Formats: sequence, C-alpha cells, structure tokens
Amino acid sequence: MSFNSAEFLFFFPLVLLAYAVTFHRERWREVVLLLASYLFYMSWNWRYAGLLMLSTVVDYSVGRLIVRESRPEVRKIILVASLCSNLGMLCLFKYYNFFVELVGPATTAFGLDVSFLRHELLLPVGISFYTFQTMSYTIDLYRGEKVLEKDFLKFAVFVAFFPQLVAGPIVRAKLFLPQLHRVPMVTHERVQSGLLLVFRGLFKKVVIADLLGLLAVDKVFANPTAFSSWDLLIALYAYTFQIYYDFSGYSDIAIGLARILGFDLPQNFNRPYLSQSVREFWARWHISLSTWLRDYLYFSLGGNRVAPWRVRVNLMITMLLGGLWHGAALHFIAWGAYHGVLLMLASRKGDEVVLCGWWTTVRRQVVCFHLIVLGWLLFRVQDLPNLVQYVEGLAKNGMGTQFHGLFYMILGLAITLHIVPMERWKEIEAHFLRLPIPVQASMYAFLLVLYCGFTLESPSFIYFQF
Repeated sequence: MSFNSAEFLFFFPLVLLAYAVTFHRERWREVVLLLASYLFYMSWNWRYAGLLMLSTVVDYSVGRLIVRESRPEVRKIILVASLCSNLGMLCLFKYYNFFVELVGPATTAFGLDVSFLRHELLLPVGISFYTFQTMSYTIDLYRGEKVLEKDFLKFAVFVAFFPQLVAGPIVRAKLFLPQLHRVPMVTHERVQSGLLLVFRGLFKKVVIADLLGLLAVDKVFANPTAFSSWDLLIALYAYTFQIYYDFSGYSDIAIGLARILGFDLPQNFNRPYLSQSVREFWARWHISLSTWLRDYLYFSLGGNRVAPWRVRVNLMITMLLGGLWHGAALHFIAWGAYHGVLLMLASRKGDEVVLCGWWTTVRRQVVCFHLIVLGWLLFRVQDLPNLVQYVEGLAKNGMGTQFHGLFYMILGLAITLHIVPMERWKEIEAHFLRLPIPVQASMYAFLLVLYCGFTLESPSFIYFQF
C-alpha cells in the first residue's frame, strides 16, 4: 500500500475515524496508531512485521539496560550488541547477496563456487529507515541524552509510525517521543495545512515525477543507444528532477499526514538544487539522513576536530557508507565516492557561501547543480555497461529528439516550481487556506479524481527500494 494507491484512499479515512473515536483516551489512541502502522507495513509482506517488532523489542530493552548500567565498559558492550543486532539484520537482508556476488569471481579463480550461499529473502520495505531510527535512539541514550522511553507502547508507535515508516523522514526520539506524552495538536489550521501538504506531495509525485519517468527517463536509461545525445542529456536533467519530486513528494505527504494526526515531523528537503556548494546541497537534500550520517558517523570518526587529512578520510568514509545505505550495488557506492571526492575538495579549499552579487550566486548555483546532475548519472545507471553506453551516447548520438511535447512542458514546470522564491509559494498557500472550506474541499475532490486517473498504473516511490 503506497500513498498514491487506491488502497490508501480507503485506509487513511478509516484510520482517521478510529483515531477520532479514541482520541481522548490515550492508550486506545496509541493502540489505533500502532495497529494502523502495522497494517500499513504488512500490506507489502505480512511476514516482515516480525522484523519490525524484533527491532522494537531489542532497542527498547537495550535502552533500559544502558540507562540502568553505570559501568562504562558494560554500557559499551550493550551498545555494541544493539548495533550488531540492527546492522546484522540490515546486512542479512540488504547486503548479504551483494557481498556473495562480489567475492564470487575471486573464489571462482580458486575453483570454489559460493553461489549456493545466496538466499532468496525479499528485502523488507523501509528497513534502512527504521533501523537507523532505532539505532539513533540507543546511541543517544549511550551518549547521555534524556530520551529514555519506559512505555513500550509509546516506543513501538515511535518506531512504526506509518506516515514516515517506509521512506522517512528519519525521526529522532527526542523530537517524536515527547509528542506522545501530550495530547496531539489537532486543530483546524493544522488539519488544513496538513491536507495542503498531502496534496502538494501527490502533485509532485503523480503529475511531475511519474510523468517525467514515463515519458522519458525510464525508457532512455533502459536503452541509451536508441536515443540521441540531446535526448540523453535532457533525460538526465529529467531524472534529476524526477528523483527530487518523487522523494520530496513522499516527505510532504508524510509530514502532512502526521500533522493531520497532530504530530510534527522534521523538514526533509529545502530546494536543494539552488545550493551554491555541494556541502550546502547536503544541508538541503534528504536532511534527516544527512544529519544522521553527520551526527552518528562523521562526528564519531572525529569529524573536523582532527588533522586535515583525517577530515578528508572521514568525509569519504561517511559518503561511501551513505551511498551503500541507498542500495547493495556498485553504482551506489560510486555515487557516494563521487560526493565524497567533491566534499574532500571543498574541505581543502573552503566553500563557505558568503553574501555576493546575484551573478556570482547564479554562477555558483549552476556549477553546483551540474555537479549534482553528473552524480545522479552514477546513481541511476544499473551497471558499468549501462554507464558506458550512456556516456558514449552523450558524446556521439546526434541532436534529434523522440520526446513528446508534454514531456518538455512537465520538465519546464518542474524547473519553474523549484526556482520560484519560497515567499511567493507561502503567499499562494496562505491565500488558498483563507478560501471557504467548501471551495477548498471542491478543489481537493477534483484533484483526487485527477490523481486517481493518473495513478491506475503509477509506480511506487523511488526510495521504497532503499
């Protein structure tokens, strides 16, 4: 069940109804949220609900053990055991087959066949997100932060909260758990703004991201040799905006749904393609992941408090693991390494953004944007032959186009929406929210019918595979 599916159209109103009935009874309200979250997760594969519960039980128990224990060496052992449990489960399902395939050629040279070691287990949806979420809880407790949750039901809701369970934002315990200890803030204004976020996210996903993929991106990357250099270049730009609108659309829907239920989730995107440096890009793109990698990996390695060469090594390690987080494939590792190199170069020469003239700002934005675009090529290709075909096609395949005019309209819309100042969008949204409720409801109903027509064969969100 995806946010852009017909099933969710029936699921969420039923959840709202049960939530409204139990709203003033804290325990029942939390039971409704937990059951809804597990039903949502089990709609993909009911068997993997056990993994979600296992992760919940392990980190709840570890959290209580860490807080009760005063001996530093024992606390460290408990933390390591928790990390091994979480990362072991993640590695088994997500990376095990990848590493078996990686060592296969080497073992074959010695007459050994390790292909029998592969397993046929399906990758549990969202495992990278909720694993990082529970790990951050235990690490925070180990570091002395006051985030212990003694109520198992509340902790289970924190881990499984369905709006952000599958693809984030990755929520910290210190942000979400306190919200479970007070009556959720459900007001007329918050419901209105939440609905607006949901429909904005659906528009990003269904109208922009899916059409860019359908009209150009998917078929171009599937067979680069069949398209001209122009089409290959434009498809690469299109993928740059497809992945942004797909993922930021999911985040908008998740934040909007949570707001309707009375909860706040952190911002996950801030117009990243207007960044003036790669460092700034990572402060604007998938913010909940980039800050997680910074706080729990980069700083743990020493951050920038060490020698300059160590800082660069720390940056590279962080980005390599960030790339690997996205998937068990060499092209994701290459994408992480590419960004690691860019950040290492920036750390050597310094790339702090300072106030400057508009021309300098635009120039920096254009340069940074194209560096990001090149990185998305590594991210999107499936293997080295696919990359070679694409690069060769960019160099010599001519300038004709096979794309429909509608594609260029959608791409132009995607670019325009991204560069329009935020103040202008806030003015438009504020004006819409001042309209009479019947007018808003009519517009939402029209959009809902439109989305249903678009989403009959709509693909799932890109980040579901991570």
